[in-house]
Formats: sequence, C-alpha cells, structure tokens
Amino acid sequence: MKIRSTLIALLISAVAASLCLAADDAFMGTWKLNEAKSKIPAGAAKNTKVVYAQSGDEVTITVDGVNPSGKAAHHVWTGKMDGKDYGAKGSDMHDMRAYTKVDAHTLTYLLKKDGKNVGNGKVVVAADGKTRTVTETDKGEDGKELSTTAVYDKQ
Repeated sequence: MKIRSTLIALLISAVAASLCLAADDAFMGTWKLNEAKSKIPAGAAKNTKVVYAQSGDEVTITVDGVNPSGKAAHHVWTGKMDGKDYGAKGSDMHDMRAYTKVDAHTLTYLLKKDGKNVGNGKVVVAADGKTRTVTETDKGEDGKELSTTAVYDKQ
C-alpha cells in the first residue's frame, strides 16, 4: 500500500512539473497579428492568428489567415522543435516545416515543398512575453522573393 501511494504521488508530481514547464514556454498560447506594427508586402500570405499548444514533447501550431490570393487559409503543423522535418497540413505553399528552438525566446524554421526549401524564418518572443516578431523570407506566387516582418500580440 505504501509503495502504491508513493508511486501515485510521484506520478502526480511528474504531471504537475510537466504542466509547469509547458506553461513557462514563452511561445505557447494564442497570438494575434498586429497589422499596424507589421510589414507584410502585397502578394504575401498573412497569418492573422497563430496558436501554439504543447502535448508532451510535441507542439502543434495552428495558423489562420489569408493566402497570397486573399482567400481564407488554415494550416496545422505538429512536431518537435528538433530541427527535423514534420508534415504541415493545409498550406498550398509548403508541406513540411522544421523548427529549431535556439533559446527560451527564439525559434528558427525552414519551409519545404516537395522536399525543396521554399522559405525560412525566425520567431522571437519579447522578454516580457507579450509580443512575438516573425521575420520570414519565401517566394510569392510570381516566384519572386518576399520578406515579411509580422508582429503578434499575446492574447
């Protein structure tokens, strides 16, 4: 009985610790685009809402916005922040993403389509955790390189 109680207490402690660690991750939560502070050129996709959610060692990033043609866009990526490719569903611009966690406030990522690099970016969460800035370089529908800077406010 004593061993069982000890095991249950350890399990509860482990779950509580993992929840605390996930809550401390600066990226987790809902982010809304602040268009006034952003620089998004014509012909670029515009992600208006981004949600980061953690489940164990995997992260799901759900994006809503508009594609370069102005039509509603919704895509989802689930994977680890380990620099490896994981499938992205719903985007016509890329089918894989690879995220690397540089430090507690910085991520880098690569976008791929059919195995070829089609873009890259960097995500930086401010020290106060209230904003995040995404700088991305990819190709527009016309094949020309586009650089965007999108600023998001934590909701």
